[in-house]
Amino acid sequence: MLHYAVVFFVIALIAAVFGFGGIAAGAAGIAKILFFVFVIMAIVTFALGLMNKR
Repeated sequence: MLHYAVVFFVIALIAAVFGFGGIAAGAAGIAKILFFVFVIMAIVTFALGLMNKR
């Protein structure tokens, strides 16, 4: 999932360079959402891993 966030971030950067404001904003928004979903899933997985080691 982090890979997709990076891909959308790169798309947003490329779109911003070429002046496509709407596309850049959309891709940056998607990248931000995917990044936060990844972080939440990573924290939950880490917490479950700690609980299962007991």
